Amino acid sequence: MDIKRIGLITSGGDCGGLNGVVKGAAQMAMRKEVKTFVLPNGYAGLYNLIDMNSLVELTPSRVDTFSIGLAGSEAGHSRVKIAKIKDEHKYERIKAGLKKFDIGGLVISGGDDTGSVIIDLAANGIKCVHAPKTMDLDLMPYSVGGDSTINRIAEILRDLKTTGRTHNRIMVIEVFGRYAGHTAFRGGVAGEADAILIPEIPVDFKELYRHMKKVYTKRIIESDINAGTYTIVVAEGLKNASGEEMYDDNAGVDTFGHKKLAGAGNYVAQEMKKMLRADDEIKTFMKEQAMFVQDLYELPEVRVITPSHLVRSGFTSAYDANFGMEAGASAVLCLLSGITGVTVTGFFKDRVHYMDIKEAIKQREVDPDQVVLYEQLGFCFGRIRQELHVEFEEVKGFIDRIY
Repeated sequence: MDIKRIGLITSGGDCGGLNGVVKGAAQMAMRKEVKTFVLPNGYAGLYNLIDMNSLVELTPSRVDTFSIGLAGSEAGHSRVKIAKIKDEHKYERIKAGLKKFDIGGLVISGGDDTGSVIIDLAANGIKCVHAPKTMDLDLMPYSVGGDSTINRIAEILRDLKTTGRTHNRIMVIEVFGRYAGHTAFRGGVAGEADAILIPEIPVDFKELYRHMKKVYTKRIIESDINAGTYTIVVAEGLKNASGEEMYDDNAGVDTFGHKKLAGAGNYVAQEMKKMLRADDEIKTFMKEQAMFVQDLYELPEVRVITPSHLVRSGFTSAYDANFGMEAGASAVLCLLSGITGVTVTGFFKDRVHYMDIKEAIKQREVDPDQVVLYEQLGFCFGRIRQELHVEFEEVKGFIDRIY
């Protein structure tokens, strides 16, 4: 395919690894003597390309100014769904913008929403390749941002334990992930949370409280300074035992029509507080540990922390830096080989692997068998611990998915 200029778009939510995609794509294009240009502001920039006077070319000098070790994107983002733009000539407008700058194809990095737009663009004759990106880890292939987010969550959990133990608090940490609990699960394990609540497992609050009470009181009783804490990681798309989502109805929706999930952490905290107030044994425990003060300090304090965008900002993990570079470079190779409208899944043994975008953006949930293993190791998932049934299998070859 005779492409001399490639446009590069990053779209949706920001995360670690995106600068790897940008840099990998630009450096592979240079190697192939193809110029790469940033289309700023995601799909908003693509739609408004026709009105721009110039584009930033990713020359060797420009690429050298940013680091794949930093999160965020040098290309910029927006949350815009092309199909929702109220302009019946929008695709002609986009094509005219691409023609104006002689852009022969696009490398686009984003998640399921971004992927759905790529399907739309490809159906309208616009050549593009998808480099998968989502901190939620809910796409079928591994996607840029997941490992960085998991590391960030684990770091936050470790830090919060110091303040939790100092004040004998029960800490509830709400994290992103929408309707898949991968980052809460893996980050919670790595940060050694006591309880990990994910959308795939409706919460039995009685069982959560039983576990919390047992672990929390044991730690304080066994401490020579009566110090202890209990940490609960909550995925934002959490459901209770009745299957009801726990979020703030006033949060609204985003530009893709998705409910903005918020409030699950507060919901969990309120349930824990209610059970603490109703439990006479807790007041007795507080008195026995010399913690009780009438009207001032009768129950353990429950605190909610929402790190929000801190889990997607700051740094990129080594894995995401590597995968981002590979995904960006492989997307360029696909584009120049005439393979478009696909999702790149990786580069292994001199082969670029890719898959159909419709398959790639199907939601992948946490494997319940993995959860059962960690239940045996003492983690609580807001339900009665399940029994582990183990089979053994010898595996040969390279495993291409770490999560």
